[in-house]
Amino acid sequence: MRFKVRHVTEYKYQEPVGLCHNRLCLTPLNGVHQTCHSSDIRIDPLPDELFYRTDFFGNTLAFFSSYKDHDQLEITSVSEVELSKRPEADEALRSPVLWREVKQLLTRQGKDLYDIIQYILPSRFIPKSVVVREFAADCFAEDATLWAACNALMQKIHQSIQFKPGFTTINTPVEHVVKAKKGVCQDFAHLMISCLRNMGLAARYVSGYIETIPPPGKKKLVGSDASHAWVSVFFPSIGWVEFDPTNCILPAFKHITIAYGRDYLDVAPIKGIVFSSGKQNLTVKVDVTRLD
Repeated sequence: MRFKVRHVTEYKYQEPVGLCHNRLCLTPLNGVHQTCHSSDIRIDPLPDELFYRTDFFGNTLAFFSSYKDHDQLEITSVSEVELSKRPEADEALRSPVLWREVKQLLTRQGKDLYDIIQYILPSRFIPKSVVVREFAADCFAEDATLWAACNALMQKIHQSIQFKPGFTTINTPVEHVVKAKKGVCQDFAHLMISCLRNMGLAARYVSGYIETIPPPGKKKLVGSDASHAWVSVFFPSIGWVEFDPTNCILPAFKHITIAYGRDYLDVAPIKGIVFSSGKQNLTVKVDVTRLD
């Protein structure tokens, strides 16, 4: 399955911006199940400095700086990506390993697990929390396999939390999401990751896009897609297995991966600083188009 992704971010400033520094995480990953055939980032006005590098997690980042006055900024990322089958979910479904066995394995912290251990620890948006542990507890029966526990947790989050755009911000604590029972995809992902880490398991945040299908007889609206977030869980001898609690599905041929991290802060699409005295208006448009 091949897709074209167009992600446009536009800032309009109330007062001229004389200086800005930004970090972009908008380039799709190349991996076993995903090939990024092309990726191009255009910035208007042209920045004075622009360079790329690979971060600690293996994601491609772009950094740019502008030193001239400007009253608007437009960042356009266009990529073509091809997705292939992900067999890990089927392997995880058949795996007899218990979640408690995985937890015990991860406490050994052997050299072969060094890259995994970082996804057990708390991070900026993933706290150690009694509220979260209590929310997750009934999904982790003593004799449950890791697959059964993850699947039960994904379903519980999907059924318990209402998708409510605008109700939360990126800084909303997961405990508040549990109590309010409302949030958006990043909240669903943060909550599932927090539940897993609080149970001693390794889980990471996945940022990317998902193809959306309009209702029968309706034309897809331009710019109606959006950035998406889901979860990746470590299964011994299998690797990382992905779960999408927002939609209660296993990512397959519609999920396009941009980056992996401990939480949203590691993989935010755009973050930076501007020097200005006024407010700003932000508009984001994303189009995911199937090419074959």
